[in-house]
Amino acid sequence: MTTPHQIEPICVKVNDAARMIGVGRTKLYELIAAGEVDVVKLGKSTRVTTASLRTLIQKRCSVGPA
Repeated sequence: MTTPHQIEPICVKVNDAARMIGVGRTKLYELIAAGEVDVVKLGKSTRVTTASLRTLIQKRCSVGPA
């Protein structure tokens, strides 16, 4: 028997996105307002794209100490 493939989400709830990158909701909303993280509105729900979270972390990792 084969095991089912894990499906990776392309967007997540704001609380989950904040937890994924280790920040609070307020900081995540600041990142969203600054255009550093992309969101999708689905009705009244706001979802954060996981691709934008990865891009944010990759950019921050590639930048040396300030």
